[in-house]
Amino acid sequence: MREIVLDTETTGLDPASGHRVVEVGCIELINRFPSGKTFHRYLNPERDMPSEAFAVHGLSGEFLKDKPSFSAIADELVSFIGEVPLVAHNAAFDFGFLNAELERAGKTPVARERMVDTLLLARRRHPAGPNGLDHLCARYGIDNSRRTKHGALLDAEILAEVYIELIGGRQASLILVESSLATADAGGAIIVRARPEPLPRRLTDAELQVHMAFIETLGSKAIWLDYRAVALG
Repeated sequence: MREIVLDTETTGLDPASGHRVVEVGCIELINRFPSGKTFHRYLNPERDMPSEAFAVHGLSGEFLKDKPSFSAIADELVSFIGEVPLVAHNAAFDFGFLNAELERAGKTPVARERMVDTLLLARRRHPAGPNGLDHLCARYGIDNSRRTKHGALLDAEILAEVYIELIGGRQASLILVESSLATADAGGAIIVRARPEPLPRRLTDAELQVHMAFIETLGSKAIWLDYRAVALG
Protein backbone atom coordinates (compact mmCIF):
# COMPACT_ATOMS: atom_id res chain seq x y z
CA MET A 1 0.00 0.00 0.00
CA ARG A 2 1.35 3.43 -0.99
CA GLU A 3 0.67 6.62 1.00
CA ILE A 4 2.14 10.11 0.88
CA VAL A 5 2.89 12.16 4.00
CA LEU A 6 2.68 15.84 3.07
CA ASP A 7 3.48 19.19 4.65
CA THR A 8 3.47 22.76 3.37
CA GLU A 9 4.81 26.12 4.49
CA THR A 10 2.95 29.25 3.47
CA THR A 11 2.92 33.03 3.61
CA GLY A 12 -0.11 33.03 5.92
CA LEU A 13 -3.20 31.22 7.12
CA ASP A 14 -5.79 31.69 4.38
CA PRO A 15 -5.36 31.05 0.65
CA ALA A 16 -8.57 32.98 0.00
CA SER A 17 -6.78 36.09 1.30
CA GLY A 18 -4.02 35.73 -1.27
CA HIS A 19 -1.56 33.72 0.78
CA ARG A 20 0.58 31.21 -1.09
CA VAL A 21 2.59 28.03 -0.61
CA VAL A 22 6.35 28.62 -0.28
CA GLU A 23 7.52 25.08 0.45
CA VAL A 24 6.12 21.60 -0.07
CA GLY A 25 7.59 18.36 1.25
CA CYS A 26 6.37 14.80 0.68
CA ILE A 27 7.49 11.41 2.01
CA GLU A 28 6.46 8.18 0.30
CA LEU A 29 5.33 5.32 2.54
CA ILE A 30 5.07 1.76 1.25
CA ASN A 31 3.19 -0.54 3.61
CA ARG A 32 3.57 2.10 6.32
CA PHE A 33 7.37 2.38 6.01
CA PRO A 34 9.33 5.23 4.34
CA SER A 35 10.53 4.04 0.92
CA GLY A 36 13.28 6.65 0.67
CA LYS A 37 11.48 8.55 -2.10
CA THR A 38 10.72 12.19 -1.36
CA PHE A 39 9.50 15.34 -3.11
CA HIS A 40 10.72 18.72 -1.87
CA ARG A 41 10.54 22.16 -3.45
CA TYR A 42 10.91 25.76 -2.31
CA LEU A 43 8.54 28.04 -4.22
CA ASN A 44 8.38 31.68 -5.21
CA PRO A 45 5.06 32.94 -3.78
CA GLU A 46 5.07 35.91 -6.15
CA ARG A 47 4.22 38.20 -3.26
CA ASP A 48 5.81 39.59 -0.07
CA MET A 49 6.63 37.47 2.98
CA PRO A 50 4.84 38.66 6.14
CA SER A 51 7.05 38.87 9.21
CA GLU A 52 4.74 36.53 11.13
CA ALA A 53 5.21 33.77 8.55
CA PHE A 54 8.97 34.36 8.35
CA ALA A 55 9.18 33.90 12.13
CA VAL A 56 7.60 30.45 11.74
CA HIS A 57 9.60 28.96 8.87
CA GLY A 58 12.50 31.36 8.27
CA LEU A 59 11.97 31.55 4.48
CA SER A 60 12.52 35.10 3.28
CA GLY A 61 11.32 36.72 0.10
CA GLU A 62 14.98 37.22 -0.86
CA PHE A 63 15.67 33.49 -0.52
CA LEU A 64 12.57 32.52 -2.51
CA LYS A 65 12.75 35.06 -5.33
CA ASP A 66 14.73 32.78 -7.68
CA LYS A 67 12.75 29.65 -6.86
CA PRO A 68 10.16 28.23 -9.30
CA SER A 69 6.49 29.13 -9.05
CA PHE A 70 3.99 26.48 -8.00
CA SER A 71 2.64 26.23 -11.54
CA ALA A 72 6.15 25.31 -12.76
CA ILE A 73 6.32 22.24 -10.48
CA ALA A 74 2.61 21.34 -10.41
CA ASP A 75 2.84 18.48 -12.92
CA GLU A 76 5.81 16.96 -11.09
CA LEU A 77 4.02 17.18 -7.74
CA VAL A 78 0.78 15.71 -9.12
CA SER A 79 2.75 12.83 -10.62
CA PHE A 80 4.49 12.14 -7.31
CA ILE A 81 1.38 12.13 -5.13
CA GLY A 82 -0.59 10.07 -7.66
CA GLU A 83 -4.02 8.92 -6.50
CA VAL A 84 -3.06 7.55 -3.07
CA PRO A 85 -4.08 8.78 0.41
CA LEU A 86 -2.37 11.98 1.58
CA VAL A 87 -1.42 12.17 5.26
CA ALA A 88 -1.08 15.59 6.90
CA HIS A 89 -1.34 17.12 10.38
CA ASN A 90 -4.33 19.46 10.50
CA ALA A 91 -4.86 18.28 6.94
CA ALA A 92 -7.61 20.80 6.10
CA PHE A 93 -4.99 23.57 6.20
CA ASP A 94 -2.57 21.83 3.81
CA PHE A 95 -5.37 20.63 1.52
CA GLY A 96 -6.84 24.12 1.35
CA PHE A 97 -3.55 25.62 0.21
CA LEU A 98 -2.66 22.69 -2.07
CA ASN A 99 -5.99 22.82 -3.89
CA ALA A 100 -5.90 26.61 -4.17
CA GLU A 101 -2.49 26.34 -5.86
CA LEU A 102 -3.62 23.49 -8.11
CA GLU A 103 -6.69 25.43 -9.23
CA ARG A 104 -4.54 28.51 -9.88
CA ALA A 105 -2.27 26.33 -12.03
CA GLY A 106 -5.24 24.90 -13.95
CA LYS A 107 -4.96 21.44 -12.36
CA THR A 108 -7.61 19.19 -10.83
CA PRO A 109 -7.90 19.67 -7.05
CA VAL A 110 -7.16 16.74 -4.75
CA ALA A 111 -10.32 14.96 -3.57
CA ARG A 112 -11.05 15.42 0.12
CA GLU A 113 -11.68 11.67 0.46
CA ARG A 114 -7.92 11.15 0.09
CA MET A 115 -7.22 13.22 3.19
CA VAL A 116 -5.86 11.43 6.28
CA ASP A 117 -5.66 13.91 9.17
CA THR A 118 -3.22 12.84 11.88
CA LEU A 119 -4.55 15.59 14.17
CA LEU A 120 -7.97 13.89 14.13
CA LEU A 121 -6.34 10.49 14.65
CA ALA A 122 -4.41 11.87 17.62
CA ARG A 123 -7.52 13.47 19.15
CA ARG A 124 -9.35 10.15 18.96
CA ARG A 125 -6.47 8.22 20.49
CA HIS A 126 -5.46 10.87 23.04
CA PRO A 127 -8.61 12.92 23.72
CA ALA A 128 -7.00 14.72 26.67
CA GLY A 129 -4.25 16.06 24.36
CA PRO A 130 -2.15 18.01 23.71
CA ASN A 131 -1.79 16.79 20.13
CA GLY A 132 0.55 19.20 18.39
CA LEU A 133 3.31 17.58 16.36
CA ASP A 134 5.96 18.38 18.97
CA HIS A 135 3.74 17.02 21.76
CA LEU A 136 3.20 13.77 19.84
CA CYS A 137 6.94 13.44 19.27
CA ALA A 138 7.46 13.71 23.03
CA ARG A 139 4.68 11.18 23.68
CA TYR A 140 6.14 8.60 21.30
CA GLY A 141 9.82 9.27 21.95
CA ILE A 142 10.52 10.62 18.46
CA ASP A 143 13.59 12.85 18.12
CA ASN A 144 12.56 16.25 16.80
CA SER A 145 15.60 18.16 18.02
CA ARG A 146 16.34 19.27 14.43
CA ARG A 147 13.00 21.10 14.32
CA THR A 148 14.13 24.56 15.40
CA LYS A 149 11.80 26.08 12.79
CA HIS A 150 9.03 24.64 10.67
CA GLY A 151 10.24 23.06 7.43
CA ALA A 152 8.02 21.11 5.05
CA LEU A 153 10.29 18.13 4.34
CA LEU A 154 11.56 17.79 7.92
CA ASP A 155 8.02 18.07 9.29
CA ALA A 156 6.83 15.44 6.79
CA GLU A 157 9.63 13.09 7.90
CA ILE A 158 8.72 13.55 11.56
CA LEU A 159 5.00 13.26 10.82
CA ALA A 160 5.59 9.96 9.01
CA GLU A 161 7.04 8.55 12.25
CA VAL A 162 4.16 9.96 14.29
CA TYR A 163 1.58 8.57 11.85
CA ILE A 164 3.07 5.07 12.05
CA GLU A 165 2.88 5.25 15.85
CA LEU A 166 -0.70 6.57 15.81
CA ILE A 167 -1.96 3.65 13.73
CA GLY A 168 0.10 1.08 15.61
CA GLY A 169 2.11 0.17 12.54
CA ARG A 170 5.49 0.02 14.27
CA GLN A 171 4.26 -2.27 17.04
CA ALA A 172 2.63 -4.59 14.52
CA SER A 173 5.81 -4.77 12.46
CA LEU A 174 7.91 -5.57 15.52
CA ILE A 175 5.55 -8.39 16.46
CA LEU A 176 5.90 -9.84 12.96
CA VAL A 177 9.68 -9.58 13.08
CA GLU A 178 9.89 -11.20 16.50
CA SER A 179 7.53 -13.96 15.37
CA SER A 180 9.62 -14.71 12.30
CA LEU A 181 12.83 -14.77 14.36
CA ALA A 182 11.28 -17.12 16.86
CA THR A 183 10.08 -19.65 14.29
CA ALA A 184 12.76 -19.77 11.60
CA ASP A 185 16.53 -20.04 11.52
CA ALA A 186 18.80 -18.21 9.05
CA GLY A 187 18.11 -20.82 6.38
CA GLY A 188 14.36 -20.48 6.71
CA ALA A 189 13.81 -23.83 8.47
CA ILE A 190 11.08 -23.98 11.07
CA ILE A 191 12.34 -24.37 14.62
CA VAL A 192 10.14 -26.30 17.03
CA ARG A 193 10.86 -24.98 20.50
CA ALA A 194 10.12 -27.19 23.50
CA ARG A 195 8.17 -25.62 26.37
CA PRO A 196 10.45 -25.47 29.46
CA GLU A 197 7.63 -26.67 31.70
CA PRO A 198 4.45 -28.43 30.57
CA LEU A 199 1.21 -26.55 31.00
CA PRO A 200 -0.89 -27.72 33.93
CA ARG A 201 -3.74 -30.06 33.02
CA ARG A 202 -7.09 -28.30 32.95
CA LEU A 203 -9.19 -31.38 33.66
CA THR A 204 -9.67 -32.78 37.14
CA ASP A 205 -9.04 -36.49 37.66
CA ALA A 206 -12.79 -37.07 37.88
CA GLU A 207 -13.44 -35.24 34.61
CA LEU A 208 -10.64 -37.16 32.91
CA GLN A 209 -12.06 -40.51 34.02
CA VAL A 210 -15.50 -39.57 32.67
CA HIS A 211 -13.91 -38.58 29.37
CA MET A 212 -11.92 -41.82 29.11
CA ALA A 213 -15.03 -43.85 29.86
CA PHE A 214 -16.81 -42.08 27.02
CA ILE A 215 -13.93 -42.86 24.64
CA GLU A 216 -14.20 -46.57 25.45
CA THR A 217 -17.77 -46.53 24.09
CA LEU A 218 -16.60 -45.29 20.65
CA GLY A 219 -15.15 -48.65 19.54
CA SER A 220 -11.65 -49.95 18.87
CA LYS A 221 -11.07 -47.70 15.83
CA ALA A 222 -11.88 -44.40 17.52
CA ILE A 223 -9.17 -41.83 16.78
CA TRP A 224 -9.36 -40.62 20.37
CA LEU A 225 -7.64 -43.86 21.44
CA ASP A 226 -4.44 -42.63 19.79
CA TYR A 227 -4.33 -39.73 22.24
CA ARG A 228 -5.25 -41.66 25.36
CA ALA A 229 -1.67 -41.88 26.59
CA VAL A 230 -1.17 -38.14 26.11
CA ALA A 231 -4.36 -37.34 27.99
CA LEU A 232 -3.42 -39.60 30.88
CA GLY A 233 0.09 -38.19 30.98
